[in-house]
Parts: sequence; C-alpha cells; structure tokens
Amino acid sequence: MKSTAEQLGYGPNDRLLIINADDYGVCHSTNLGVQKLLEERAVSSATIMMPCAWAREAAQWSAARGRLDVGVHLTFTSEWDALKWGPVYRGGPTQSMTTAEGYFYKDAKAFERRADAAQVKQEIVAQIEMALTLGVDVTHADNHMGSLYGLQTGRDFLSETFEACAHYGLPFRLPRCLLLESGMPAPPELAGLAMKQAEAAARKGVLVLDYLVGMPFRSAPGETYAQFKAGMIALLKRLKPGVTELIIHPSFVTDELVAFHGEPYRRGMELDVFRDPEVQDAMSREGIARIGWRELRQHQRRRSAP
Repeated sequence: MKSTAEQLGYGPNDRLLIINADDYGVCHSTNLGVQKLLEERAVSSATIMMPCAWAREAAQWSAARGRLDVGVHLTFTSEWDALKWGPVYRGGPTQSMTTAEGYFYKDAKAFERRADAAQVKQEIVAQIEMALTLGVDVTHADNHMGSLYGLQTGRDFLSETFEACAHYGLPFRLPRCLLLESGMPAPPELAGLAMKQAEAAARKGVLVLDYLVGMPFRSAPGETYAQFKAGMIALLKRLKPGVTELIIHPSFVTDELVAFHGEPYRRGMELDVFRDPEVQDAMSREGIARIGWRELRQHQRRRSAP
C-alpha cells in the first residue's frame, strides 16, 4: 500500500508535517492561544472539543475564518476534577457513556468498558453535526485521550468512527505505522494491529496518517523551556518520510487554566515552541514540508466522488 504522502502525490522520501493543536474549546485561555497560533500559521490545524463550555466561541471564531483547518476532537472523557462536560447528543439515552452526575468518565478505561457502541456512534455524529451547524468547515476528526482506539482494554469504537468519517468525508487521526515514544517502530504485534486498523479505514474510504508523534503530556520534574525545546527539535529530526501529525496542547497560562489543569505551564511551553525561531529553523534545515488536513480531505473526497 502506498504511503499517505505518496497518495497525495508526494515522493517516497518527502517528510510532511501536520502540527495540530488539540483541546481547542476547553476554556477561553486555550481558545486565545490556539487562535493566535492558527492566525500566525505556527500550527497547521486545531480540533475543537465540542462538549466543552467554550466550544461555541471556538467554533464561531473558526467559522468566520474558513481558510483555516479546524476539525472535531471527538470527546468521550472528562479528565479534570474541577471542570467537567458530558454528551452533546440529546435525542435519546447516553447513560452508558456517563457517570451518575451526567458527565463523561474521567478515563478511557471506564469508557471502553461501559460504553454502548450505538450510543457512541450517535455522539460522534452529534459532535460533528454541532460543529457543522455552527458554521465550521470541518477538515478532519481526531480523538481526545485515545478513548476510541481501545488502548486500555482492547475494546475499540473505530468501526463506528470510520463510518461517521466516511459519511462526512473526513480524514481521521490514525497512524498506519505505529512508533514508540522513542521514535522506534512498535513491536510487531502492535504494529500489525495499527496497520490492520488503517486497512479497515481505507476500506471505508477514510484517509489516515503515516505517523503520529508528540512530546510527553507531562513535564519531567524541573524541566525548563530550553530542555523542552531541545526535545522538540530532536523529535523533528527523527521524522520519517510520509505524512506525520505532531500533537500539541497550547494555551495561555492564566488563572483560569491553572484553576483546573494539571499541567498548565507545559501548555504555555507548547504555545511558544512553534513560534520559536530555533524550532522554525530546525524544520527548514531538515527539509520538512508543512501541510494541512484540508489537503487530505480534498484527496479523500475526490477519491470517493462517483
């Protein structure tokens, strides 16, 4: 099977990078940070958490700037104790996905064990539909905390996800080639599973990534911005030929963010790192070409047109 890069018309040795800002819509401080990076083209794209309180602000701002690549961050977990959210879907039962309070479960394991697949499919559709109704030209979909991938229990909801993405003509965050955090290939069993899932997406007409990478979610004790930046540059140098998505979670660090978030200062580092001239120079020296999800969406829709 050709790499995603080759399907898009690039050469077999081209290194293509999508930088996506996750968690858009979680709070106002994050919205402002993500919007700054989108406007400056420091990131390629962002994905909105439609169940969150500030999703409407994120969607309306994005709808007024249709040239930007903005997708839906399919959300089925609510991880912070002081800030919670629950399902968007209002047309029927959602109890299999929620706690007694009506919020999503805190972790993916609880969601995987309890969620009803039909209710999950309804919620996926509802989140995409909400973004479309608010005027967002949705370019792609991905998943908050990996809840749909079955990473905790082996029970995934990818079939439902692929069906929805095929219906709306959206590419989806799924790597056909699985890498460990070190950048080395995953063990054969895991690598084979990733390829099998990518093949299932392809059968539904859904375009996926070649690789997916990111820095650790939490800072190491005493980690400085200089150390974080050095790690990001090292990651960029390890990129392989193909289409890679690199995930960040940028935000302005404010009282609002500090009040609920477990890693607020890490989010501030992620706001700054791709605006940093040294990081920009590293991408240039490495010959890494930036692309967006819109290019994948165009190819997917062109390929599936009758």
